[in-house]
This record gives sequence, structure tokens and C-alpha cells, in this order.
Amino acid sequence: MGSESEKGREEEEEEDIVCLDESFFVNDDYQLTTFTFGSNVLELYCLQSASTDFDLTGQLVWPGAMLMNRYLSDNADILQGCSVLEFGSGVGITGVLCSKFCRKVVFTDHNDEVLKILKKNIELHEHSSPSAELEAAKLEWGNTDHLGEILQKHCDGFDLILGADICFQQSSVPLLFDSVEQLLRIRGHGNCKFILAYVSRARQMDSAIMKEGSQHGMLMNEVPGTRCTVGNLEGVIFEITLK
Repeated sequence: MGSESEKGREEEEEEDIVCLDESFFVNDDYQLTTFTFGSNVLELYCLQSASTDFDLTGQLVWPGAMLMNRYLSDNADILQGCSVLEFGSGVGITGVLCSKFCRKVVFTDHNDEVLKILKKNIELHEHSSPSAELEAAKLEWGNTDHLGEILQKHCDGFDLILGADICFQQSSVPLLFDSVEQLLRIRGHGNCKFILAYVSRARQMDSAIMKEGSQHGMLMNEVPGTRCTVGNLEGVIFEITLK
């Protein structure tokens, strides 16, 4: 009797298992949206509200990206003729702005669904930036294979590393700084910098990024005059270099 009872419970549990199509969580109702940064007008496909899957945050334009783009637009001279790699590009709004000034922009993201819309936005702007080399690549922070593939193609590294509003999960911060350090060391001291547009959402994260920067031998320099309110939160620009 006991075995029959257990078998009955197992069958009931199997009946309770619901298989959901992953597409149920994906919103791909992208709208062509106009953004203006100084004299630079950009059109990109993006969502107006998020998918239900937390991993698809890259489908939106986040406050930190607006902070980054305002800073870059006001200081476009630092982009002139540079090669750039961006972490967590999302829909590509920062990389697209860079493409107007840079000679090379490598957009990266780890999510395949986000990479689809990223590539679509790159194609949308390739004709307006004919002198810039634009490329999308998959990059999961801490993944040596992904980073290795990028560096095999761009063996001389990059002048600038960018990251806009990419610090959400504390567990991912060490992996982010591991990857940043590898890229900074290719060029050596003073020849490459990491520009991070950071939006403060938790004190633990504030402490985590400063701690990781220090442990990876980096100088975390807050850019004067960049601390401001973005989306009801406090944002700031850091320029990060090797000590």
C-alpha cells in the first residue's frame, strides 16, 4: 500500500509540472525611438518597458546610459579616432554615439536575445558611420573563451573600455573587473582607461565596485562635476586606470 501511495503522489507531482515556452517571457515589441545628446541625434530600436525575464534588461535604455552619453557628447574629443569596447551594450545606444567619432567600436552583451536587437541597431547606423568599424560580439564576464575570441581579432586591445549602468548583481562585479583588468593590461599603464557610468542603487554595490577596483590594482577616479541625479537615483562617472 505504501508503494502504491508513493507512486500516486509522484504521478500527481508530475501532473503539477507546467512546461512554459521561454518566448512567453520575451517582449520583442521594439519601437524606433529618438534620443538627443547635444548635437547628436540617434534613432534606435528598444523597448519602452521591460520583458518579464530579468536577464533581458538590455532591451531597455537605462538611466546610466543617458548619463554616459551626455558625458561623452560633452567630451567627444576623448573619443576621436579611438578604438572602443563596450561591456553590456544592450540596444547599443552608447556604442552608436561612439561610432560617430571612433574608428572602431566593439559592442558586447552576453544575452542572445539582446544581441539580436543590438545587431539590428548596428545595421541601422552603419551607413551613417562609414569610417567606423562596428562589430557585435558575445561576451559573458569572466568567460575566457569569449574574451579570447575578441582579443584574437583585436590583438592590440582598445583605447577605451566603456560600461554604462552595468552593475546590478553583486556576484557579477568580480567577473566584470577581472575582464576589465585583462583589457587594461594589454595596453599597459596609462594607455587605456575604463569609463564607468555608475548609478547607485545599493550601498553594498557602492562598496563592492570600490573594493574590486582596489583588489585589481586600479585607480577609481570620480570625474569632477559628473555626480548628478538620473532617474531619481544618484549617478556618477568614474575613469578607471591601472595603478
